[in-house]
Amino acid sequence: MNFVCISPHFPPNFVSFWTRLAAAGIRVLGIAEEPYDQLPRELQQALSEYYRVENLSDYAEVIRACGYFTHRYGKIDRIESHNEHWLELDAALRSDFNVAGIKRDEIMDMKLKSRMKKAFKQAQVAVVDGAIVDDLAAGRAFIATHGYPVIVKPDNGVGAADTWRLNSDKELEQFFARKAAIDYFMEPFVTGGIETFDGLVDAQGQVVFSSSLVYGSGVMESVNNEVDLYYHIPRILPRDLVKAGLATVKAFAIRERFFHIEYFRTPQNQLIGLEINIRPPGGLTVDMFNYANDIDIFTEYCNIVQGRPFSAEISRKYDCFYAGRKYGKPYSYSVDEILNRHGATIAHHQPIDSIFSAAIGNYGFIIRTATKEEGRAVVADIHQLNSL
Repeated sequence: MNFVCISPHFPPNFVSFWTRLAAAGIRVLGIAEEPYDQLPRELQQALSEYYRVENLSDYAEVIRACGYFTHRYGKIDRIESHNEHWLELDAALRSDFNVAGIKRDEIMDMKLKSRMKKAFKQAQVAVVDGAIVDDLAAGRAFIATHGYPVIVKPDNGVGAADTWRLNSDKELEQFFARKAAIDYFMEPFVTGGIETFDGLVDAQGQVVFSSSLVYGSGVMESVNNEVDLYYHIPRILPRDLVKAGLATVKAFAIRERFFHIEYFRTPQNQLIGLEINIRPPGGLTVDMFNYANDIDIFTEYCNIVQGRPFSAEISRKYDCFYAGRKYGKPYSYSVDEILNRHGATIAHHQPIDSIFSAAIGNYGFIIRTATKEEGRAVVADIHQLNSL
């Protein structure tokens, strides 16, 4: 099997996907802008060959790279990045090289916020109205119907980047005065917490692994208001979330890939579909899958790619938390002090790449405990600030 991976060095914790494929005897072929000698050593060893391009956004360059691999090794069997930024590139390459997976004519239904609602409705999941707002007049027209507050975000956006809550005419005018020259999507603000249905689907469309994230603080608030983010993987997934998640996966016709689907849970306990991401959840969440279950999700993905069954036991042994810190805040306890106080529960900790730090913090901790209460106590110590 010839497996082309786009930007295989990023994010760093995804390198394990490619090392597991290589260990299984799959020919792993990398394309990226990074000089080869700056790739992690374990990635260099996993790659059968690496093609460096000057600019991954130059489609002609990437076409030449895939053409070279085809000439040298034969038909390409898979093309994947697991990276939101390159999903459209992946799909275009699959179309042009007749590779299994999501194609150019399908990808935007899974990328554009304005198109996602159709599939949520097909899954019989509730949604709120939304619309593309190109200018101030369109924004005012939407407000006239729905009122404040509203959320506005890039229609083709990544995570919570450039996502804003608008509460007044003044904030609406300020937004349109500074907005970038791209499509923005506006929808009513929904009161509630975010819960996700995450997992992996095999080639037949069966969900072979499922998990969830429950957010204790919002990503948008973390980005815009410097709030410390935390979320956790619960040991028991709510039945209504699983039902909605399975129906959503079916409606989007996902095959042989990871998914990360976001829902609001309102104070009335209603689930409202927010958006879908057809890639693994970001940050250190994939590692949390492993720590929560004592499994190796990277190897299990390799099994799925080869048409083998998902073999790990999904035990959900632990409540698994992520807690991020931001530089410049007067935390009560240093990293060493946190480890001294809670070392038995800290499964992993590390600095966070600057690209992700606005959302999830500059330094991250993965915590696993037998109960939610224990985990929340550790998170509270990690986020505790010195009183003035």
